[in-house]
Amino acid sequence: MTSTLPARTSGAGGVAPLALVSETALRRNAPGATGGVDDVLAADAWGHGAAWVASVLSDLEMDAAGLDAARLFGLPGSGAEPVLSLRGRALGTKPLLRGEGVSYGYTHRASRDTTVALVTGGYAQGVVRALGNAATVSVDGRRHPIVGRVAMDVCVVDVGETTVDRGTEVVFFGDPAHGHPSLHEWTDATGWSAAEIIAVVGARADRRVTT
Repeated sequence: MTSTLPARTSGAGGVAPLALVSETALRRNAPGATGGVDDVLAADAWGHGAAWVASVLSDLEMDAAGLDAARLFGLPGSGAEPVLSLRGRALGTKPLLRGEGVSYGYTHRASRDTTVALVTGGYAQGVVRALGNAATVSVDGRRHPIVGRVAMDVCVVDVGETTVDRGTEVVFFGDPAHGHPSLHEWTDATGWSAAEIIAVVGARADRRVTT
């Protein structure tokens, strides 16, 4: 269940992408995150919300000092469940014919007739420009590539023959165990560290706590 904070609107006129932070995942990860040396409350708790993380740790009677941030927040390689995921919404779809280009500069041209979706989430919310033509998203459990240049508040996704209605949820990254793209794919595509990505996403997207 997601908290009922009011949704911010994006510059594209749609609902801003959500950075969801899972209290269940944080509580599950915390006991295995002891023995570290990280300041897990730095950079607004690595984008997760310092006050919220401190509150959960206090409820678990755990000190924020001496924890391993990768295991606490479920970063790639830690073996723990990711706490933060980023989700956008489809604003609409349109046909794209073979040879036609999308977004600024037409860095992507369709190799076949297809359908593309305009999705909330751009570089203003942490969807780094380098992800264009280099990363995938998940729509109803199926992977689809981000194509063309990422804009300020939106990006374009090639959804092929998949039916995508306005408002359909699009997962940028989350828990691979649920079929979501891994944050590791973003680190490969951008050259950024996982810590840098989640800190930016958590600060710029519409962050909400989910149980």
